[in-house]
Amino acid sequence: MFNKDRWREILEVLSTNVWRTVATAFGVGWGIFILIILLAAGKGLENGIRQDFNGVATNTMFMWTQTTTMAHQGLPEGRNFNFKLSDVDLLRRSVPELRIISPRNSMRQTEGDNVIRGLESGQYRVFGDYPEIIEQNPIYAAKGRFFNHNDIRAKRKVVVIGDGIRQDLYEEGEDPLGTYLKVNGVNFMVVGTYKEKTSDGGGQNSEREIFMPFTTFSQAFNRADNVGWMAITAKDGSSISDLKNKVISTVKQSRKVHPDDERAIGHFDLYQQFNRVESLFGALKFVAYFVGILVLLSGIIGVSNIMLIVIKERTKEIGIRRALGEDPWSIRLQILMESIFLTIISGMVGIIFGALSIYGINTLLESLGPVDMFLNPSVSLGVVISALVILVVSGLLAGFIPANSAIRVRPIEALRTE
Repeated sequence: MFNKDRWREILEVLSTNVWRTVATAFGVGWGIFILIILLAAGKGLENGIRQDFNGVATNTMFMWTQTTTMAHQGLPEGRNFNFKLSDVDLLRRSVPELRIISPRNSMRQTEGDNVIRGLESGQYRVFGDYPEIIEQNPIYAAKGRFFNHNDIRAKRKVVVIGDGIRQDLYEEGEDPLGTYLKVNGVNFMVVGTYKEKTSDGGGQNSEREIFMPFTTFSQAFNRADNVGWMAITAKDGSSISDLKNKVISTVKQSRKVHPDDERAIGHFDLYQQFNRVESLFGALKFVAYFVGILVLLSGIIGVSNIMLIVIKERTKEIGIRRALGEDPWSIRLQILMESIFLTIISGMVGIIFGALSIYGINTLLESLGPVDMFLNPSVSLGVVISALVILVVSGLLAGFIPANSAIRVRPIEALRTE
């Protein structure tokens, strides 16, 4: 391995026909390059999608009421109904695996502006919530505070507005804290502003929502104890997908809905959707490795074929070495080292060009600004180490057949070859 003459011979063999060596190395380098680019692209897509889930409690489901389709306990089909605050307490008692149950109400969109501040006005979505909603939504308090349970108990007329609303209704640099907004004719004091963890600053509705205490919303807008819908998050170690049927059955019984009425209660399982996305990430990684290794395999076959040609050209030399008593394993090792050396060097060139390409793509993305669904394409150190392992194994495979072919030739027959 550390014999200078052996390495001198390897370099001499590879430099005898430079263009053939370069053409052979290109196949392996291209294969590694394609593998790295595909993995980086998959990672960029994964990062972009994960950013959309940033700050969202993924082990969550959303549940709302619809129209019943079956009669039950003397009540007709086609009945409209609402959740009640008592259903929230019932779920907490009946399903202890739940961590957060957030009853929510929202204001229906109207044709005109529903929020006024002085001479400025706008139309915004308004939500009545409990403080825990901040743990389920990708938002955080940027200035001031979010409302708390003291606000809930006292039914204080306070609101938290999005930073987009601050830009719409306030002058540049003006502090909104302590000011008042009129929401559907009712005055509320602004106690905080929020920003979205996943916001890229675009979109018409970006950070343009208003949050207020659930009890305040119910009192101000005559919602009594009705609940529009619920955001429900399971505890760590429990899957909301597994608890979903129990949750729905519990509220069906409470609201006197037929147990077999599948359309009476609508729901969206965020955890199930997130798991599908996770499966997509795995599939993308598998495809990247599969395609990259296939391309690499074609390069390895090229190296093996070229090594067979080299062995054919050196048949007489090998015969002389065998006649002089050189050990067959020494000849086999020589061929394997030539193959591994060529494979690793060409593969390293592919890795370098792949890294430079990824750097260029990231630089381009930074100059273009945020790109939806694609963020920071990269490969980890583990991927590079895996590529190196693949290169070593590839070099052994590429040189194994030529090496065995070289030592099978009998010395006397090799010496006769012209």
